[in-house]
Amino acid sequence: MAQPRITGLSLARLILSLLLVTSSSSQDHDDQHHFQVFHVSDSLQQARQVFSPNLAQSLYFSNYSADSLSLTLHPRSSLPSDRYSNNYTFLTLSRLARDDARVRWLLSHTRDSPAPSPYKRVRHPDQFESPLISGIGLGSGEYFARIGVGRPAKEFYMVIDTGSDVSWLQCQPCYDCYQQSDPIFDSSASSTYEPLTCKTEQCASLDISACSRMGSCIYQVSYGDGSYTVGNFATETISFGATGAVPNVAIGCGHDNEGLFSGSAGLLGLGGGKLSLPSQIKANSFSYCLVNRDSSSTSTLEFNTARPADAVLAPLLRNPSIKTFRYVGLTGISVGGRAVPIPSSLIALGSDGRGGVIIDSGTSVTRLRTEVYSLVRDAFRSMTQNLPPAGGFSLFDTCYNLNGMSRVKVPTLSFQFSGGKTLSLPPTNYLIPVDDGGKFCFAFAGTSGPLSIMGNVQQQGTRVSFDLANNYIGFSPNKC
Repeated sequence: MAQPRITGLSLARLILSLLLVTSSSSQDHDDQHHFQVFHVSDSLQQARQVFSPNLAQSLYFSNYSADSLSLTLHPRSSLPSDRYSNNYTFLTLSRLARDDARVRWLLSHTRDSPAPSPYKRVRHPDQFESPLISGIGLGSGEYFARIGVGRPAKEFYMVIDTGSDVSWLQCQPCYDCYQQSDPIFDSSASSTYEPLTCKTEQCASLDISACSRMGSCIYQVSYGDGSYTVGNFATETISFGATGAVPNVAIGCGHDNEGLFSGSAGLLGLGGGKLSLPSQIKANSFSYCLVNRDSSSTSTLEFNTARPADAVLAPLLRNPSIKTFRYVGLTGISVGGRAVPIPSSLIALGSDGRGGVIIDSGTSVTRLRTEVYSLVRDAFRSMTQNLPPAGGFSLFDTCYNLNGMSRVKVPTLSFQFSGGKTLSLPPTNYLIPVDDGGKFCFAFAGTSGPLSIMGNVQQQGTRVSFDLANNYIGFSPNKC
């Protein structure tokens, strides 16, 4: 049979066809890598379920070694006292108000901002003093651990906070306490409660302390929005569910508490200072996984467990000027596969202790210094011109009206870390609903001053592991 003869014209057409197929295949691959499908309807359904009283909770289970400890972790919306009357816009505004107070407090503790005026030094317990600025119920915590305190152990919801060190809870007798979900802790009912004296190392490590007439240590912790806690500093047994207990942990027993963390019994300090919980229990590592903030699902806060093998590693940096904050070695941000042209000096931790990027469980929205935020936002806007814009909302200046849409294609946003590692975020970690009608906003914001903050919205659905022994942070998506 005669073979078909390929003319010069048909050969050219064949080559052109192959090139078009290859180009299309390459483009599809690039689109898959640089763009993602954002499921709008799923995100809205999740937001609307926050008001459902019958939403089932799902637990995350793990295998623990004899040396590991674990606590159940809940989002704020799962606490009964944090329910709102079916108004997602009000819920969002409340979250952003707490977030704004949180960021102002963090910035006030850097070397770049003037130190806040200290409250008067605390005196005898029956002479507690309130600051001039009253706390107005603005909490800064969005995730709570269920922790046991005392013997016999009583369980309490406590905010987890990587941005502070002192752990404390409200205690009887309560001279001034805010509303919490659990009964207030009664230290007289615990056989292991032991007040610390003023001569102890733990008391000397407090930023603000005083002595009672009997020589016991009085602590005070103040926050940037005017909120504070004052009470006795003591040691107590801390229980981690069924995984174990640790005796003689120094905690604050607050008798006068104002403003912050409404709904919780107190705060669990996970910072890098001497009085933080990881430091006191001599943990080599700890990790948490933050479920969707609109979910009633739970996850875990774990100590001394191995990080997942697929973790994206980033350097855990130390700032000699501020030991509490945990800095991450962020070197860049890309949008849609394109590196945003960010000068390294704008995100690096300086030798003088200024600048840098901290990772924080208590801040919701990632804050980038203004110059960096503008670059990232503009890059995102340039790749989402096909989406219908909407007006700004609170601190957000880039929003979209996705009402009636089931899914849309959005550019992938990725963090680059020292060592060449990249963490790509799912769309739900940078486009969030601000109402239940289809308005979504770009979940980043600018901030004055050199310090940047990686917030918990960007951490959702990822197990964040702090390797304290080797100074690494690991990010493992889908490990809740």
